[in-house]
Amino acid sequence: MARQACDGWVHGLKGQILCFTGKVVVDGEWLVRTECVRRARQRGATTKTDFSGGVGLVVHGDLTGKQVSDKRRNYSDTLVAAVHERGLGRHVHVVNGDGFGNLIHGFSARCLELRSSARGGAPVAVPPDATYDVLGAPLQVRRSGRHTVRELKVDLSSLDEGTAAHERTVGALIKHLARRGVEVHMFARNSPRFDAGWAVGKDIFVAEVKSLTGTTQDQQIRLGIGQVLDYAHQIRKRTGNGPSIRPVLVLEKKPADGRWNDLAQAVGIQLTWAPTFRGL
Repeated sequence: MARQACDGWVHGLKGQILCFTGKVVVDGEWLVRTECVRRARQRGATTKTDFSGGVGLVVHGDLTGKQVSDKRRNYSDTLVAAVHERGLGRHVHVVNGDGFGNLIHGFSARCLELRSSARGGAPVAVPPDATYDVLGAPLQVRRSGRHTVRELKVDLSSLDEGTAAHERTVGALIKHLARRGVEVHMFARNSPRFDAGWAVGKDIFVAEVKSLTGTTQDQQIRLGIGQVLDYAHQIRKRTGNGPSIRPVLVLEKKPADGRWNDLAQAVGIQLTWAPTFRGL
């Protein structure tokens, strides 16, 4: 597999050649090596027993009680080899147990930083902020197809129009926030399935995006309010006193009835719409 420049993420296991170092714990459960290998192969990866030619991904587990070759950094031979490869300009991805859990469940995983020997004894650097458990990989606009089955009684043309409007709004939101230097993400594996999320300082914004094409506006907005309040509640319950969670309802366009602004404000939701996305 040709190595490419790393964008900070491992986007899947298919085609990866990987090896393991240490005890791999996923969702609090220790996975024996044979099970790790089985699950990786199910996702299209090739596994090796050690760091040898072609390995492009290292799964870094718990090295407690294990023999390490670099005691200053608590690095195994495998991690030392990965640092060496990176120093030669050949990037080797490294993920921890949480990242491996994401990959075997079909999600992207963050590629972790490794400390060079000159920088002292820090272990593999886990992403330093609380967004790790909430925000997943950078969000991409999905292609919206067209239905052609005429036998169904539902109005598929309206459904297609609504889906296309939804994705146009998502794309416009991504571009709008990018101009502010903010990257939009999809949901993480253990987070509720919100449409878009991003971080600004210590605040995490979770958004539901609603199209207002081919449907009743009031119905769509009511649905969106309930969804985004539910997402925020679930995340707050899990993160406790962590980051501030800010629910956002993003609409395709300005709603016809102005009362939704007052209602959103009353329940703690930031209401905004394309193309200007006021307040964001």
